[in-house]
Amino acid sequence: MENQVLTPHVYWAQRHRELYLRVELSDVQNPAISITENVLHFKAQGHGAKGDNVYEFHLEFLDLVKPEEEERLNKLRLESEGSPETLTNLRKGYLFMYNLVQFLGFSWIFVNLTVRFCILGKESFYDTFHTVADMMYFCQMLAVVETINAAIGVTTSPVLPSLIQLLGRNFILFIIFGTMEEMQNKAVVFFVFYLWSAIEIFRYSFYMLTCIDMDWKVLTWLRYTLWIPLYPLGCLAEAISVIQSIPIFNETGRFSFTLPYPVKIKVRFSFFLQIYLIMIFLGLYINFRHLYKQRRRRYGQKKKKIH
Repeated sequence: MENQVLTPHVYWAQRHRELYLRVELSDVQNPAISITENVLHFKAQGHGAKGDNVYEFHLEFLDLVKPEEEERLNKLRLESEGSPETLTNLRKGYLFMYNLVQFLGFSWIFVNLTVRFCILGKESFYDTFHTVADMMYFCQMLAVVETINAAIGVTTSPVLPSLIQLLGRNFILFIIFGTMEEMQNKAVVFFVFYLWSAIEIFRYSFYMLTCIDMDWKVLTWLRYTLWIPLYPLGCLAEAISVIQSIPIFNETGRFSFTLPYPVKIKVRFSFFLQIYLIMIFLGLYINFRHLYKQRRRRYGQKKKKIH
């Protein structure tokens, strides 16, 4: 039994000019693969049908292997559970599905608002929140995943710009619009939601195609260009919504509080809103700078050669 040779399961696939072999072993260590004349030799330590052992096989071809063909025959790959290629495919599949869901969600919002505006005109502005708020809640809560992906290294995006956008948008959505019914019927909601969705349908569709190694030049240009007018307009709409909400928060006293004895000073929530207005434009600067660098890397002007 000690001299018994264990042979792994080997799968054969062949095209007109290519040959593929898949060896069913996991946790492979020290694989030795070589070709002599017309025989392929394989030996490795790994986990196969007989557990963790040394497996080997010899595969004889009909003709001699030409030296120039040896490299092509070495396309034999060891596919083990948890291999880098498998993890990369899982990562791409996960990111593709995330971007697809976000693309569909923001597309639904964008199309809904566009159609309603074409039919109802300005009247559609005042019930925007009640029409698309549920979908916007879903998309913005799901956007937390994007920041987590950047933080744990699933994506290469920097964490700060993603976190600024997440916190800023969710503050507007959940605090300014979500808690104040008086704000939900204002026209500014339409412009905030419309600008957000217009930016995201191009961003998420671009990332979605990137996951499957597709590069559509028109979409790429739109992704790296439309933010130039849309992003400042979106921040301006957010600032207007905050300004419009200040008198309402003062009147209702919501989120205001009184400091304990002996200070006993009432701190109005509008004070924090005024600070947040400054933070909106600070965040605009940080994200605008980040997006500008991305665009410059993609479409940076080539230096002219000096003859």
